[in-house]
Amino acid sequence: MSLFQTMAWQESWWNEWGREPGVKLLWPGEAERSGVYLHSYSINRLLRIHCLQFVGTSYRLLSTPRTEYNSLGELSRLDGILAEVTEVDWTEAVFSDLDSGTNELDMISKWASENGWYFRYLRRESAYGINTTDTFERYLSWLGKNTRLKLYNRRNVLESLGGVNEENFWPDRTQEFFELLNEFHLTRWGTPCFSDRSLAFHLKFLSRGGAEGVEPLLMVMCNENRPVSVLYNVLYRGCIYNIQAGFYQNLHQKLALGTLHLGYAIESAFQNPSVHYFDLLAGEGKNTNYKVHLAPVQRSLTTCMVVRSPVFQALYRIKDLISSLRGRNGNSV
Repeated sequence: MSLFQTMAWQESWWNEWGREPGVKLLWPGEAERSGVYLHSYSINRLLRIHCLQFVGTSYRLLSTPRTEYNSLGELSRLDGILAEVTEVDWTEAVFSDLDSGTNELDMISKWASENGWYFRYLRRESAYGINTTDTFERYLSWLGKNTRLKLYNRRNVLESLGGVNEENFWPDRTQEFFELLNEFHLTRWGTPCFSDRSLAFHLKFLSRGGAEGVEPLLMVMCNENRPVSVLYNVLYRGCIYNIQAGFYQNLHQKLALGTLHLGYAIESAFQNPSVHYFDLLAGEGKNTNYKVHLAPVQRSLTTCMVVRSPVFQALYRIKDLISSLRGRNGNSV
């Protein structure tokens, strides 16, 4: 069970986005199982869609924080769960960010085939992580020379600029933490990290999570008492999830502050006997995929769609055929 299947995450998400028009909860999340809801809407006022999907995700209309490692439930119960799903009236079902390392994806594909429905792969992506049960020194030796320089060796450059200290802003300075995160993102990306609605969701999640053993790590690194980098981490069941990060860009030309701050957090995880994994999750950086250089472990996440409506099956088959032909033509150039 991941952080994303906690009641704190699932219910906080539903509190914010479950009020949207056309949205109906089918099954709430429970241990080892993500919640499922139905979103009914029209496209171009012509096509009416009833899209079944996981709580925490939205295939088309809603912009929300990403929910990863979704699952319909334990494999031993999956046939029965899929039978329940069959009883619901839906046009298409989108199962986002399934862990490809389990048999769940194959069982969904088989279920679609047995019912004569169209199965489509929408996206494959990697989530990146670090096993912290070994030693930090051995982890450093695995890193490439340039990555090790950014993550660890240039601490002396930062320290030469003045005193360095780190503090967890949870719970007393939570608002200040997210203001810093939004400020750093606004400077780097041109938009805040979280909208008001997303921020409300995260605040609800963090405040509720303690009952399930969620430990917020809102880490702020300061240089000469000036905040220069923030890490939004959460510890749950021995795993630290790195949800977001932000940093001041122009402190020193030799410093990659975001990577350097991650180095401190990763070292702390290795030193904590209750932590076994540091999860960088999916996604890439602004200019390069920095995670692939930091994480020895990669887990594949797959998003797939099952199309039930005969009309939509025909439309998607045409769409996929056109995309396939374009891809072949592009590869031949």
